[in-house]
Amino acid sequence: MTDGTRSERTHDDIPSGRTAVVIGGGLAGVTTALALADAGIRVTLLEGRPRLGGLAFSFRRGDLTVDNGQHVYLRCCTAYRWFLDRIEGAALAPLQDRLDVPVLDLAKPEGRRLGRLRRDPLPVPLHLGRSLASYPHLSLAERARVGRAALALRALDLGDPALDAQDFGGWLAAHGQSARAVEALWDLVGVATLNAVARDSSLALAAMVFKTGLLSDPGAADIGWAHVPLGELHDELARKALDSAGVRTEVRTRVTSVSHNENGTWSVQVPGETHTADTVVLAVAQREAYDLLPEGALDAPENLLEIGTAPILNVHVVYDRTVLTKPFFAALGSPVQWVFDRTHASGLREGQYLALSQSAAQDEIDAPVAVLRERYLPELERLLPGARGAGVKDFFVTRERAATFAPTPGVGRLRPGTRTKAPGLYLAGAWTATGWPATMESAVRSGVNAADAVLRTLGRPRPRHLFEFEEAA
Repeated sequence: MTDGTRSERTHDDIPSGRTAVVIGGGLAGVTTALALADAGIRVTLLEGRPRLGGLAFSFRRGDLTVDNGQHVYLRCCTAYRWFLDRIEGAALAPLQDRLDVPVLDLAKPEGRRLGRLRRDPLPVPLHLGRSLASYPHLSLAERARVGRAALALRALDLGDPALDAQDFGGWLAAHGQSARAVEALWDLVGVATLNAVARDSSLALAAMVFKTGLLSDPGAADIGWAHVPLGELHDELARKALDSAGVRTEVRTRVTSVSHNENGTWSVQVPGETHTADTVVLAVAQREAYDLLPEGALDAPENLLEIGTAPILNVHVVYDRTVLTKPFFAALGSPVQWVFDRTHASGLREGQYLALSQSAAQDEIDAPVAVLRERYLPELERLLPGARGAGVKDFFVTRERAATFAPTPGVGRLRPGTRTKAPGLYLAGAWTATGWPATMESAVRSGVNAADAVLRTLGRPRPRHLFEFEEAA
């Protein structure tokens, strides 16, 4: 792979000098490895799983290629968009031309009702004015109060540490938002992006999501998603990019310990082998990072154990015919949250494959498949008339019990920066202090932050292409 600025090379072609081991092959680790290799660092990437991609991956189920969960990104996710460009995968995960979210409501006495959240080609905040004014799932008075709350949200200072201690639900109530407005608008967006309802979310993180996604640029909330299996992007294309950059990638290689040597280098122990490097980046989950951190690396390492986790449940249904004509929709008045058509991406040739993404799924994450089947198939029939006579060819679930960190009030003070007190040891991961909730964007940003910190310490110039996304933000 060449693009005029990066030439294809092997690990051994890189001049000897500074070396780095990146532990963890999720988006954070892959980003870190690519960025350091592009700057001329000799990089070894170690991943315990048999694949790259972390918690955004694919697997085979019969003839289907299945994503473990539905992942989307927004136009404002400039770091993840940079990542897609870097691995030459942007065309495989396109963005909407313009935000358009169908919202089906089953709660009204008159029955199933369709509304839409979409933007017009107007400046902020007028870009959402017509959509909000005609949104049928709220009363006229509720719509007016939503507008006033949005303006108050826009005025918040994201740099104010006091926001982290407040809960978003309480702030919304104090600004006149009814329970219906929270359900039909604020949680509709917030649960999908934060993986928590408003009352369980830090105001700082919620304000960041809504200010950046809906109140910064007219196109900021346009939605993008992979039209191919995630594994094709985050594993296959990522592996090609790493190989071309000269990164030595080892999967099925679980790190057992990390230690600092007297000569200033680091030893990374894996079964039967020790890797030695000048720099180590821990790009793993916070609890795994806690286990690997040497003593004294952080002032309060126990904070990592206090960062809670939140689950996401995905329900997968294969019908014998087409029951949904849109690429996705959101639901109200139903346990169903968001439904996506994954037919083409999965390789299904007959019928239709729908994936239901259920965030903040604490109450259902351990429910038996039979119970979930009884709950969700009737709901899909209520939402989609075409499903009422359709045959169900397959029904299965995937569960990520620790899909994200929990964005609870106070979590901001627990999230560490990328630097540690141990020279040459750095942290990366969506759970570090990126300012974003636990998204693919946060993971990539953390990798960029880690690479930037390493290069600054070494006095190495930052590859310009790595920071182009900052200019687009």
